[in-house]
Amino acid sequence: MKKSEIKIAVNASETTSAIHYSDAACTHLLILAHGAGTDMRHSFMDGLSQALLNCNVATLRFNFMYKELGKFRPDRKPVAVKTIAAVASWAQREISLPASLGGKSFGGRMMSHYLADNPDSGVQNLILYGFPLHPAGKPSTDRADHLSSISLPMLFLQGDRDALAKINLIEPVLGKIPWADLDILSGADHGFKFLKKYQINEDAVFELLAKKTVEFIANQKRPLKK
Repeated sequence: MKKSEIKIAVNASETTSAIHYSDAACTHLLILAHGAGTDMRHSFMDGLSQALLNCNVATLRFNFMYKELGKFRPDRKPVAVKTIAAVASWAQREISLPASLGGKSFGGRMMSHYLADNPDSGVQNLILYGFPLHPAGKPSTDRADHLSSISLPMLFLQGDRDALAKINLIEPVLGKIPWADLDILSGADHGFKFLKKYQINEDAVFELLAKKTVEFIANQKRPLKK
């Protein structure tokens, strides 16, 4: 395994940190964004990256600028999307693999906004690990309004106990988008922690998410055109 720590220019005066996991067997790259309360070094990001590498998928994970600068309040959409654009552009110049975008919670939502605003991004798929459809205790579907404008295959991996995405809300929303697949994980919450009766430990969770990711990427046609 090759692990590289990188600085990527976001604008003329700022850079953000990134970690690239790869080896010679990798056939695809997943550019991976962290959740709102974490950063690129969080155990979820690390565990998922390792599990994906075991399935021959390289990863490039990065910090949004608020985390890079030691702040706590997540970036607003324009700043987050600009950071994603810089990272995706760097990856497509420097890493010779077909690429998809992915993200946990807030990171996935910002990735989806980036793709909605950039239909010619050059990436192949979008993988969302716990899309935050609404704040906890405030069910709504407003955060999904832009998804229908994305013309790429999308995989939504959602726990049926996710307090930020009620299944009875997200199912009909995604059901109207022919290139969106919803994979519901029984017993899992927003952080993909399973009820004890399912006997799925943390390592098995990462293996499961990686397996579903790899299968989805392998089974997709070329990006859809509107």
